Amino acid sequence: MKTKLLMVVLLAAGALSAATFSVGVGVGVPAFGPPPAPVVAYARPAYPGPGYSWVGGYWYPAAGRYAWRSGYWAAPPYAGAYWVGPRYYGGRYYAGYWGRRGFRR
Repeated sequence: MKTKLLMVVLLAAGALSAATFSVGVGVGVPAFGPPPAPVVAYARPAYPGPGYSWVGGYWYPAAGRYAWRSGYWAAPPYAGAYWVGPRYYGGRYYAGYWGRRGFRR
C-alpha cells in the first residue's frame, strides 16, 4: 500500500512539474531610435594609484535618449576583474559589466 501511495505522489509531482512554465527576460535594453553618437574626445585624468582600472566614457540610455558618462578610474570589485564596456549592437543597448578572467558571460 505504501508503495502505491508513493507512486501516486511521484506521478502527481511529475504532472505538476510538467505543467509549470517559464518566462524569458531580454538581456539588452530596447533602442531609443538611432544608435548613440561616437565617443566624445576628452583627456584622461591622472592615474590615482595601483589597483585602479580605467572605465572609458560611454553613452547610455536615460529618459528616452542617450546620455554621456565620462570615463573614470575605478577599483575593480574583486581580484582579476576587468571592465567590459557597454555596446550598441543589433538595435539594442548592452550595459557594461565587470568580467572575470576565464569566465564568459
